[in-house]
Amino acid sequence: MEASEVKAILDAALSLDELYVKGDGSHFEVVAVAEMFDGMSRVKKQQTIYGPLMEHIARNDIHAVSIKAMTPAEWARDKKLMQL
Repeated sequence: MEASEVKAILDAALSLDELYVKGDGSHFEVVAVAEMFDGMSRVKKQQTIYGPLMEHIARNDIHAVSIKAMTPAEWARDKKLMQL
């Protein structure tokens, strides 16, 4: 499975402000940014991202997913920290 396929699945299923997917084969890194993550626990955020991917995980098309799900404000703060 390609990163572009994972991105397309998540784009179709979720209303995200920004979405970045890296990886290939069966291991992927996802950065998802959306206001809907405000107030969600880390577990709930991860479940929101895993949901649309479960069929592919069950078929072993996807083996591992590293997820960073954050609000636009959190993303803006993280981007500033990365530039330091």
